[in-house]
Amino acid sequence: MASLLQDRLTTDQDLLLMQEGMLMRKVRSKSWKKLRYFRLQNDGMTVWHARQARGSAKPSFSISDVDTIRNGHDSELLRSLAEDLPLEQGFTVVFHGRASNLDLVANSVEEAQIWMRGLQLLVDLVTSMDHQERLDQWLSDWFQRGDKNQDGKMTFQEVQRLLHLMNVEMDQEYAFSLFQEADTSQSGSLEGEEFVQFYKALTKRVEVQELFESFSADGQKLTLLEFLDFLREEQKERDCTSDLALELIDRYEPSDSGKLRHVLSMDGFLSYLCSKDGDIFNPACLPIYQDMTQPLNHYFICSSHNTYLVGDQLCGQSSVEGYIRALKRGCRCVEVDVWDGPNGEPVVYHGHTLTSRILFKDVVTTVAQYAFQTSDYPVVLSLETHCSWEQQQTMVRHLTEILGEQLLSTTMDGVLPSQLPSPEELRRKILVKGKKLTFEEDLEYEEEEPEPELEGEQESELALESQFEPEPQEQNLQSKDKKKKSKLILCPALSSLVIYLKSVSFRSFTHSKEHYHFYEISSFSETKAKRLIKEAGNEFVQHNAWQLSRVYPSGLRTDSSNYNPQELWNAGCQMVAMNMQTAGLEMDICDGHFRQNGGCGYVLKPDFLRDTQSSFDPERPISPFKAQTLLIQVISGQQLPKVDKTKEGSIVDPLVRVQIFGVRLDAARQETNYVDNNGFNPYWGQTLCFRVLVPELAMLRFVVMDYDWKSRNDFIGQYTLPWTCMQQGYRHIHLLSKDGISLRPASIFVYICIREGLEEDES
Repeated sequence: MASLLQDRLTTDQDLLLMQEGMLMRKVRSKSWKKLRYFRLQNDGMTVWHARQARGSAKPSFSISDVDTIRNGHDSELLRSLAEDLPLEQGFTVVFHGRASNLDLVANSVEEAQIWMRGLQLLVDLVTSMDHQERLDQWLSDWFQRGDKNQDGKMTFQEVQRLLHLMNVEMDQEYAFSLFQEADTSQSGSLEGEEFVQFYKALTKRVEVQELFESFSADGQKLTLLEFLDFLREEQKERDCTSDLALELIDRYEPSDSGKLRHVLSMDGFLSYLCSKDGDIFNPACLPIYQDMTQPLNHYFICSSHNTYLVGDQLCGQSSVEGYIRALKRGCRCVEVDVWDGPNGEPVVYHGHTLTSRILFKDVVTTVAQYAFQTSDYPVVLSLETHCSWEQQQTMVRHLTEILGEQLLSTTMDGVLPSQLPSPEELRRKILVKGKKLTFEEDLEYEEEEPEPELEGEQESELALESQFEPEPQEQNLQSKDKKKKSKLILCPALSSLVIYLKSVSFRSFTHSKEHYHFYEISSFSETKAKRLIKEAGNEFVQHNAWQLSRVYPSGLRTDSSNYNPQELWNAGCQMVAMNMQTAGLEMDICDGHFRQNGGCGYVLKPDFLRDTQSSFDPERPISPFKAQTLLIQVISGQQLPKVDKTKEGSIVDPLVRVQIFGVRLDAARQETNYVDNNGFNPYWGQTLCFRVLVPELAMLRFVVMDYDWKSRNDFIGQYTLPWTCMQQGYRHIHLLSKDGISLRPASIFVYICIREGLEEDES
């Protein structure tokens, strides 16, 4: 692939012009529009920019960080400046994770098209690279960085500098001996293939070589039977057949002769261990593998809080980008707070704050476009409506006209259902969650008393609703009880769009059982939900077995921080809404949980959380027969990134922390010792032991930290996954950044062993 990239760089007309560079306008706001000279570097992997053609240039972005390219008409910022800038000449570079978009305007439509086509071509090439091709490209990047004078060769002085950049501290004599061995031309410098050989010597995996030789009779190769023994004994793949072992040899053995002889070389063995088949995450859990025909309330549903915000809760920017990012990461429940706007158009923002405002119709258009790009399963629009009667009617018009057939506007079979439909039945449908008149008759207003203790969203909602007086013609919809607080009048047309997800206030579990229906859903602040779990955990579990619950962050989290969703999942709460714009441990747990089942945004709850007669209590789980003991040998690390890339001489002192999240009694944390001055190939060889009562709810988080005796350890990378998706045996864990972006080839190598029951320490 690296050679394909080089071939395209010398033959593709768009890429050739991009390498020459072009002057474009970089746009950040109405008042910030500046000319910059952008140029694709010769490596085809980075774009640099300067104030002028021959000015001092600096890196702008890496192709591997780019998610997609959008034209000017699809840019929220450029559309807002359409009177000042020609949309046809604009385009947007969208990055992975939470990085801000880059909006550019070229001097002509043709130049914009050159950059859009060229960048998309490079993104597609990078996306299609396999492990070896990514490694080749990674090596090429390092060579470019180490070759300071850009002469295509590396002297020993440049190699020494490169080792520091790569997080390696090595004895100078040993480094020089490796350099001389690789310098087969005896020119005093390394070129192309010589540098590759130097890298191979540098990265020799002694621990993998020893493992290979322990199963190989001659130490040179693994026969089909030897590899089959390894898969069954060490990788715990008991049902592995000769055909499957042969398939893996064909997939990972680099030499044709090895494939013909049905043997695996050391290179092939390492390639297998670094692949998805050797990954800690079970490949069988990556596609949709769960039953998708059960009622909606039987699933955990990936959910977002105040989706329109891309910053904090008080002054942050509201943007349709929040919806795009949430939906593209598999989120299936997005929140829309709707208020009266100017010119009869409803707007979306966080009421009574300084957050900016966006048009409701733009939000609906965005949802229509992105709802099913990542997952075909239903999307829930959680509406918080604070609009007048007229603007509610405008909302209805936008929802029905823009969403069209995507909008679920009637029950599945046209009659009153007896249970919620399944994700499978609701494929590619958008459901509205919100206030509703009675299910049977949308012309009679159902009055609800405010709950005794109001928190967060509910409290502000009732306070705001009391400001509105009913339209004269809708007096019949008001309760005759004058003592009750006046409420915002609900437009029947909007009410009729709420089919299965009618919002109701929660009073008590007994009240819900006696008065509510399966199609009604209650929202809880995190504070209230956590209190209910502590006071009545089993009742909450039973409640969530027949009715949906949505939990949202405390109103005190004005910085858009998050709570740990695991505590709420333990009680079976389906929609645990997260501030998805904020990276951190809590979002790592959320992302890790929903990485399974095709990343479709729906995960089937364990059977004891789907039973209305369940005896399970997350605070006091009765020791079940499924309790397990986990042994993790943390063996080694590979190519860990520097924490501070600006400090050329600094090298990390890595340690590995393993955390268990689940029911309270299962929560645990252990860590290895730190390795001094080695982020390139640190070796730990330490075993950690965990005992877990409820593995069905457990999540594992592996975090690599840079030890610092003076202050808090610095984050290097992490990987989080469900216990039930973990593969046993010798596995690589490919690390992710704080933003959830791959840090390949950074990884840690571990040995995983799960034993039934709770074992005592063997020491």
